[in-house]
Amino acid sequence: MTVHFIGAGPGAADLLTVRAVELLKRSPVCLYAGTYLDPEVLAYCAPDTELIDTQGLDLDEIIEHCARAQAAGKDVARLCSGDPSIYSALSEQTRRLDAAGIPWDVTPGVPAYAAAAALLGTELTVPELVQSVVLTRTQARSTVMPESESLRNFARTRATLVLHLAVTRIRTLAEELVADYGSSCPVAVVYRASQPEQLVLRGTLADIADRVEAAELRQAAVILVGQALAESVNCAQSHLYDPARDRTHLTS
Repeated sequence: MTVHFIGAGPGAADLLTVRAVELLKRSPVCLYAGTYLDPEVLAYCAPDTELIDTQGLDLDEIIEHCARAQAAGKDVARLCSGDPSIYSALSEQTRRLDAAGIPWDVTPGVPAYAAAAALLGTELTVPELVQSVVLTRTQARSTVMPESESLRNFARTRATLVLHLAVTRIRTLAEELVADYGSSCPVAVVYRASQPEQLVLRGTLADIADRVEAAELRQAAVILVGQALAESVNCAQSHLYDPARDRTHLTS
């Protein structure tokens, strides 16, 4: 028996990996995050799979379901939105599973920021303009952020900034970022990327809050900030594909 932590991706059923689909087909129990999941994802489960929505459960209750499955010799598919490596409470759950002697493994998924960038048709790293992407969040009704990870500290790098779990604070965040990015800096807010109700709002730090508030977005949105998001970007040519690059050592 194994608990399989599976990245469910941004929501679309056809963005799961082949491995994820196979695990869903053969796991008799499926614990899933119903808040962000497209219901079609669950269609990969067998008809007699025990489906448990975790959005109303705490971690101890989730582990109790895993322990009952272990006692019955049943594998568990633990579906996480996006990729388990980001904001999935993976470490908290695996510590509890280790303490209970329950085996587990992890299958990666498409992260929400990657789905958002794909929908925008945007590369988040542009030669000689920006070569780093910061994935972070803000604190509201959530766990305290480390002091060293203030938004202002990240903003000083002018890297492409990806904010999760932050759309309800968009006005405050935009005001905080203006000092380093400038009021004309491009911003995109992507709601439920890859799902039927997906929505893209483009703007700048000066006006994106108005657009988000007008759309009444409250959750399931990713905020992307930075010059890489400009609809027309003049950039240097990548060294990797430069015609002048010496490639003799690659063919010898």
